[in-house]
Amino acid sequence: MKTRLRISECTAEGYSPLSIHPGWQVAYLTTVPEHQLDDLINMEVHTQTDELFILLKGEAVLLTVDYDTQEKEFEAVAMKPFVMYDVPQGVWHNIAMAPDTLLLIVEKDYTHLHDVQYTPFDEEDKQMVCKMIQEALQQ
Repeated sequence: MKTRLRISECTAEGYSPLSIHPGWQVAYLTTVPEHQLDDLINMEVHTQTDELFILLKGEAVLLTVDYDTQEKEFEAVAMKPFVMYDVPQGVWHNIAMAPDTLLLIVEKDYTHLHDVQYTPFDEEDKQMVCKMIQEALQQ
């Protein structure tokens, strides 16, 4: 029987758009080395879109940082399954993930190609972020 539906599956590792439409897209993110709980390497920002995250499976910690203050202000939030987390445009963020974690992402179309900037962690920030991730998971 012919279907009128467009059906997409999460088959690739890491970040992958599932469906791109004019003005918005749905993607997913699975655990890859640069998103592991103890191995984040950077933060990212989008200047033209909010980014919505929903944890579907596994464990994840959503990190944000304010680089505009004199002292960087990091925040780490343990994500709960099926709860939407809205990262407003202009907020630096990243997600640390346990193995076998799956996130759903909704954002402006082609954000992954045209609206992403990265800033790497220095060694001090990396150590602090790892500690914050562990503390968030224990709460």
